[in-house]
Amino acid sequence: MTILLAASLTIIGAATPLLFAALGELITERSGVLNLGVEGMMLIGAVSAFAGALITGNTYIGVLCGAFAGMLMALLHGYLTLTLMTNQVATGLSITIFGVGLSALIGLEFVGVTVEPLSNLPVPLLSEIPFFGTLLFDHNLLVYLSVALVFGLSFFIFKTRGGLILRAVGDSPESSHALGYPVIKIRYMALMFGGLMAGLGGAYLSLIYTPMWSENMTAGRGWVALALVVFATWKPWRVLLGAYMFGGVTILQLHGQGFGLDIPSQFLSMLPYLATILVLVLISRDRLKLRENSPASLGRTFRPTA
Repeated sequence: MTILLAASLTIIGAATPLLFAALGELITERSGVLNLGVEGMMLIGAVSAFAGALITGNTYIGVLCGAFAGMLMALLHGYLTLTLMTNQVATGLSITIFGVGLSALIGLEFVGVTVEPLSNLPVPLLSEIPFFGTLLFDHNLLVYLSVALVFGLSFFIFKTRGGLILRAVGDSPESSHALGYPVIKIRYMALMFGGLMAGLGGAYLSLIYTPMWSENMTAGRGWVALALVVFATWKPWRVLLGAYMFGGVTILQLHGQGFGLDIPSQFLSMLPYLATILVLVLISRDRLKLRENSPASLGRTFRPTA
């Protein structure tokens, strides 16, 4: 039971940064903007969060610094793609490359330094339930927030007028503009939210998952988050399922040899990415379902007319 609980808690830790980044990208893509800069935004969020926590001595301030840094990167992406109308794919790739380099530069002085991780906030009484109390009700604030966001965003997207407008902008910006909705403003807001969430995912990595900074510590999680959005067919609850599934694959990678599996460590390191490729291949076979659920204007530049 103890081993099962420890493995489950490790899966939650591995899945949480993916969940933050994927939920943010889901909202961004629902507005019709394709953001391939998630990896770079997560790295900038991670190093900014670590620096903020180290300088101020307050981990929560560090989390806010990471979220704000991710949002600033999203603003840069928005200015290039929404105002200057550059190609979204090329711009996203450039943002990732920029984020990788800038985070490495900022983090030069922080390599090998550690900070106090964000402490857990156990729910009174509920956290004392054997096994399930620790599994469900004894986590840090960001874990609670990530799960709450799944339900909140599901309600927002499918049950509110704002969510309907967001989906309309993603499906047909021309029609939305004709009806008087500020398409560019809505897309900016969606992109900034996505950047904020990517920053939170990065902050979780550097302040909780491994409370230290190392260059390129996201290790491709931003790309996995992008794949999760497609896997989830742009539905938040399926993002939750996918994030925890990929978290489980990551833990299998970390603990496979500890279980006595005679498998090369290099192959185990490949598992999360092999799983990503496999899932994308399987999903891509059902083109009709993808077409029905994906935003119709995803990745298309919109030029508002008077």
